[in-house]
Amino acid sequence: MNVFENDDKPTPKRERTRAAIRAVAIRSLREKGYDATTMRGIADEAGLSVGNAYYHFPTKDHLVQELYVDVQHEHRAAALPLLDTTDDLTARIGIVLRTGLTNLAGYHAIAPQFLAAAVAPNSPINPLAAESSEARDLVLDLFTQAVGGARQQLPGRLTEDIPSALWMGYLLLALFWTYDTSAAQARTHRLVDAMLRVLRFALPMLRIRPFRATVTEIVGIVAGRAA
Repeated sequence: MNVFENDDKPTPKRERTRAAIRAVAIRSLREKGYDATTMRGIADEAGLSVGNAYYHFPTKDHLVQELYVDVQHEHRAAALPLLDTTDDLTARIGIVLRTGLTNLAGYHAIAPQFLAAAVAPNSPINPLAAESSEARDLVLDLFTQAVGGARQQLPGRLTEDIPSALWMGYLLLALFWTYDTSAAQARTHRLVDAMLRVLRFALPMLRIRPFRATVTEIVGIVAGRAA
């Protein structure tokens, strides 16, 4: 059972209260960051008791998950129309990466707080945690659409495994971005450009069997495919 689930039946009043708490919390997390956002502060701003806030969202981390989901919906809204403009695989992957970074830009100042809270393997707001599955599935589907809609068809198991591997790469890119102190995180954007040039160069080499086998193995490991 997912500890982030609440089995009580929703009612219109309950839904309004939950929505009000959620709206206040997400605004606070966006503006103040993880550390300065508290359940008491959320309850006070929403005009509710602390107990009422805890009833709907048992911990602050439940509300962080709501923020994660909103961020991924915003990412999809930015990326999907652009994916319709090209069928080139490298360009489509670049669209997902670049729109993701653009969407995160406003969070750069507070990103280290979320990273510190999420970095532990057992943290419920770790992107790899079971509790993060809704947000994770949204971005995985975005990479799946980026790969599946390209004219270049990847051989063998790469088509199945590469969206998960790309997502893991995106997490590493976000980590690099978090520590990037260059103006407007220009180093991160240059890194994306360089990575895409390498990808464009490497794709034709997948026709070479030893190279294809090695890439397939690496991508499978990163994607978590069982041996």
